[in-house]
Amino acid sequence: MRTQSTSRKVIIVEGKTDKARVLRVVREEVEVVCTKGTLSYERIENDIVPLQRDDVYILVDADPAGNRLRRQLKQELPNATDLYTRKSYREVARTPLDYLAKVLADADFAVDHNLLPIGGKLFPDMATL
Repeated sequence: MRTQSTSRKVIIVEGKTDKARVLRVVREEVEVVCTKGTLSYERIENDIVPLQRDDVYILVDADPAGNRLRRQLKQELPNATDLYTRKSYREVARTPLDYLAKVLADADFAVDHNLLPIGGKLFPDMATL
């Protein structure tokens, strides 16, 4: 198994606009994998299963299709960390950059600090939402 220092960080998103949004915020090396909303058996075997040894984060839309995709990904990657946008934003691509930066910073990603307020306290604890 990879150690903390050699493990790759991977964020799985649904689409290209989600990927672009994440890359606008993150300030470290990270692979962003687009599923295009669905996963075939072949795609799972070729693209998802090889990620089992990496630090994987799942960031999909807050809608029924995103929830189905998250469940499917968690079956293949049970150790993946779930990241969430607010239901009111619905889509990762529509999530305000400052909120997305907070979500990613809370998951220990290096982010553009210009998007965070001083002290990083932009939003209440996610557990209270």
